[in-house]
Amino acid sequence: GLHHPPGDFREWGDGGLKRVVITGAAGVSPIGLDWPQMREALQNHRSGIVRMDDWAAYDGLNTQLGGPVPGFEVPAHFNRKVTRTMGRVSKMAVAVTEQALDQAGLLDEPCIQDGRMGVAYGSSTGSTDAVMEFGGMLLNKSLDGLNATSYIRMMAHTAAVNIGVHFGLKGRVHTTSSACTSGSQGIGYAFEAIRAGKQQLMVAGGAEELCPSEAAVFDTLYATSTKNDTPTQTPSPFDADRDGLVIGEGACTLILEELEHAQARGATILAEIIGFATNADGAHVTRPSSETMEVVMRLGLADAGIAADDVGYVCAHGTATEQGDIAESQATWRVFGGSTPVSSLKGHTGHTLGACGALESWAAVQMMNEGWCAPTLNLQQPDERCGALNYVMTATRPLDTGIVVNNNFAFGGINTSLVFRRWT
Repeated sequence: GLHHPPGDFREWGDGGLKRVVITGAAGVSPIGLDWPQMREALQNHRSGIVRMDDWAAYDGLNTQLGGPVPGFEVPAHFNRKVTRTMGRVSKMAVAVTEQALDQAGLLDEPCIQDGRMGVAYGSSTGSTDAVMEFGGMLLNKSLDGLNATSYIRMMAHTAAVNIGVHFGLKGRVHTTSSACTSGSQGIGYAFEAIRAGKQQLMVAGGAEELCPSEAAVFDTLYATSTKNDTPTQTPSPFDADRDGLVIGEGACTLILEELEHAQARGATILAEIIGFATNADGAHVTRPSSETMEVVMRLGLADAGIAADDVGYVCAHGTATEQGDIAESQATWRVFGGSTPVSSLKGHTGHTLGACGALESWAAVQMMNEGWCAPTLNLQQPDERCGALNYVMTATRPLDTGIVVNNNFAFGGINTSLVFRRWT
């Protein structure tokens, strides 16, 4: 059985809310395999969007644009036995989790395997090659092509489970498979678990792998960009001439830790999470509600115990769809007014779906710590129907703030807002 040091669990549940800090972070995205590469791309207007030539084979698919992670390879020490249960989405998730645990100084620590560390992690879906294997079975009425790991690679909780098994984590496993809020809900629910004293440590984040089927989801809604000949000039969040979103891929893991636990072991603290809110429109699956977007931002600020004026930068969801951009920007304007700097990173990365909430939170924290914020790539002239925000355009901008917010919104009318404070 598991033997915990005396008092360990009793001390957590003392009734008071715990403070939660980030002690490790890592990610891969269409603009880089680490933060220095991503920083260089964000500061030098380098897009990760390319033309996906093989997508032309799909009859009726209008978009041929995507944001693949360039050059991602599974770490050499991940042998075949280790990766047997992993599709690409899980491989990226486990690889960046290893880097984040290493940065946190926790990779080989007993405390991550005795029940104190859990996982809250999500993706829109599992690996689509495994979905195809089951599709083949149903179409051909034959189990040829299926094997013992097909379901493990396909299931919605494949990333969370593979992380937990790979690192021997025995705390709670929370799967946040909520499309574009998968990563932000992963961080938020991990934050709540630690704050409530249910866990001392959490692996949090989200991942997604690129697949033409995911582009087709938005293509059938006429929500994708079709500027196939000029891939680096799209998407254009909030821009008057935007023509839709571009799908990307990636993974990002944040290591969340109860403050006293982090301080006791002398951990380097990247930032503190001080607020989280999530709600739902309860109205329409694909048409967003600006009113409930506003509510989630106000709930996030209330959870953090701060005023809107305390926030120095808002990292917007900003997908470059018509309805989404208008609803979100109007809600943001009603909460934060026209002076707080706002930008979307999706002009650079495309929409990384399950990964975006984690990648954008990580980037917002890094930019806050480094004193700058990225512009929205391809935003030249804001749509007059969008909120009259202080859009960061054309160039990076100096940023001197101790608090940033990251907002994300998903199909199903699922909304999230996360509030981060600089650690001093």
